[in-house]
Amino acid sequence: MNPTQNGTADVPRALRGTEAVVLDTDGVITDSARVHAAAWKTAFDAFLRDHPPADPAQRRPFDVREDYRRYVDGKSRLDGAAAFLESRGLRLPDAEVQEVAASKERLFTTRLREHGVDAYPGTVRLLHTLRSAGVPLAAASASRHARELLEHAGVLSLFDALVDGGEAARLHLPGKPDPALFLEAARRLGASASRTAVVEDALAGVEAGQRGGFGLVIGVDRARTPQSRAELLKHGADIVVRDLAELLTDSDCPEG
Repeated sequence: MNPTQNGTADVPRALRGTEAVVLDTDGVITDSARVHAAAWKTAFDAFLRDHPPADPAQRRPFDVREDYRRYVDGKSRLDGAAAFLESRGLRLPDAEVQEVAASKERLFTTRLREHGVDAYPGTVRLLHTLRSAGVPLAAASASRHARELLEHAGVLSLFDALVDGGEAARLHLPGKPDPALFLEAARRLGASASRTAVVEDALAGVEAGQRGGFGLVIGVDRARTPQSRAELLKHGADIVVRDLAELLTDSDCPEG
């Protein structure tokens, strides 16, 4: 349904003129990025202890904020594992990269099922507002756990489409920063990229939105630092917010 059918007054100012919205899952909809980051840290730190880089300066442990944001956030497990290990001077055979990625997957799955995750309240408010205005919504994620995460957080029913890591593998979609995942989500909503907004917290994700020609790319800065905000803008975000509830205010849309 086109949002103009119910009147643009119901749509947040920053999103008026868009036909659909595609949102990343981890760090945008659900508070699961921290669980991913913790699992990556355990897996990477163990690998670095067993396979220390030749350069002592590259033996530092995985940083759950900066390394996660820069190398693995928004990417497939294999791409993220390879990117981080290369940042430490380790260019490894695929089998070893897969071993690290598999270790992270086991750790993440265990923590997810023991503790679960919640949806961000500001995101839930925005989702309900957009659904009430008739705006089609899709969730798009490189994670194969996206459906489980959304179900556990109680928000799966708010989406008209979901393209997760399993679907990406089935369709042979390249990972972010390639825009294929988001383009497929927009296609399932019946909307053109130029009239669709993408909401992302990852650098690779906002870059994918920019590359895909999406009408609006919203960066979510959960780190809330001047550097993280600047990097989201540099990689392709049109506007940056710290929480999606900011879009529901009556003020003009946030500045870029």
